[in-house]
Amino acid sequence: MAAAAREAALVVDVLGPAGPYRTHRRQDVHGVTGELLAQTALAPELYVHRIMKALREARPLPAGERAAALARAADLFGSAVLGGMAVQDYERAVTLVSGVPVSAVRTATRTLRERVGRSFRSAHLARPRGAVPDWRDPLTRSGQAVWSRRGEVLAVHVPGNHPGTHGFWPEALALGYRVAVRPSRREPFTAYRLVLALREAGFGGDQVALVPCGHEAAEALVRGADLAYGGDEVIRRYADSPGVLSLRPGRSKILLTADTDWREHLDTIVDSVAGGGGTGCVNATAVLVEGDPAPVAAAVAERLAALPSLPPHDDKACLPVQRETAARALERHVLKQAEGTRAWLGGTGFADPLGDGSAVLRPVVHQVASPYAPQVGAEVPFPCVWTAPWSRTEHGVEALRDTLVLTVLTEDEELVDTLVAEPTVSNVYVGGRATRWHRPGLPHDGYLGEFLMRSKALVRV
Repeated sequence: MAAAAREAALVVDVLGPAGPYRTHRRQDVHGVTGELLAQTALAPELYVHRIMKALREARPLPAGERAAALARAADLFGSAVLGGMAVQDYERAVTLVSGVPVSAVRTATRTLRERVGRSFRSAHLARPRGAVPDWRDPLTRSGQAVWSRRGEVLAVHVPGNHPGTHGFWPEALALGYRVAVRPSRREPFTAYRLVLALREAGFGGDQVALVPCGHEAAEALVRGADLAYGGDEVIRRYADSPGVLSLRPGRSKILLTADTDWREHLDTIVDSVAGGGGTGCVNATAVLVEGDPAPVAAAVAERLAALPSLPPHDDKACLPVQRETAARALERHVLKQAEGTRAWLGGTGFADPLGDGSAVLRPVVHQVASPYAPQVGAEVPFPCVWTAPWSRTEHGVEALRDTLVLTVLTEDEELVDTLVAEPTVSNVYVGGRATRWHRPGLPHDGYLGEFLMRSKALVRV
């Protein structure tokens, strides 16, 4: 029976310079109920070297062709049959392996389509005003900065917590990089579909490659590239290298100051915590309150407690699902972390079995005594929020450092000045905007182009 299931399973091929490459060594991809859904071919290290050599030897497409190809790829990703999968088949597969609610996956499909379609424009928003994109620009005759690539080949290692993690790396193609993508073993379908769309749109096998592989080959992928970007364990080992951009934990937060009535923004707070399934780095993991956090915690807990426990493929599902064994392990971890805190929701457990080998990760709300409590910096893949008191004089901006997105509900412009100036707060949303809100053209954790490009002086005599 197991052999028959493997024969019938979808195979995510390596997509190399000469086309699909189906290896004998493969990795099983299981759904949250434990069933085998697919297999991922694993590229051997020698073949990884061949892929990287082909990417390095290739020339980038002309800029206009890159822009047009990205626009076509966006439409294909959002509508075409790719790799034998229609859009609905792809979305269902992502839901079944990741446990992200299908409604959130559908939203991610639309968002990815929009982001990829605007990748060329978004990539160039990072270009300094004093630099031109091409040395042939007439301004270079009198001396001008030119925006130039820091390298030629980018290795991308994408985490599998949410399809939205693929929204930014296509900007590297927009800038002329050749890109090798290592998909997540947990959820390889988004990377596979996106690379297929890019190839069908006009990017050749020597421009973008899909390289599923084991750890040793993944190391070769990083070493063979000029720059690397992503958030898996291989990238984290190279995080101190100037040629590696490592995606860090979000630790996104909400700050409620005493001059704002938080009750008017309860929808924003709840959406920040649990919207999209609560699995993203932009979902809020902490709410800091100038005053007593208990009423806020109680109100958020009441709203989150009403969310239903449903299988992820149910249209009404809004909470993530994992295999029950994994959910129980996460439950033990969070309950251990929560010792000594005040539980408003989920204090005795949050893994809710569905009876099919999977369990819903129900929301958790706890209150801690200080914004410096270690729990405030914790990040887990489901709606889990820690509420804490905050004081301008006692804690100030120091308690808000290392934050990807900070939604601040305040009338205090001086406080906003301080938060915008704080280097470790990546994004500041002032007013009723959920931490998970984004639109194409805005930086995520800075513009990717800031890492990929540099300005150099050029003068033509």
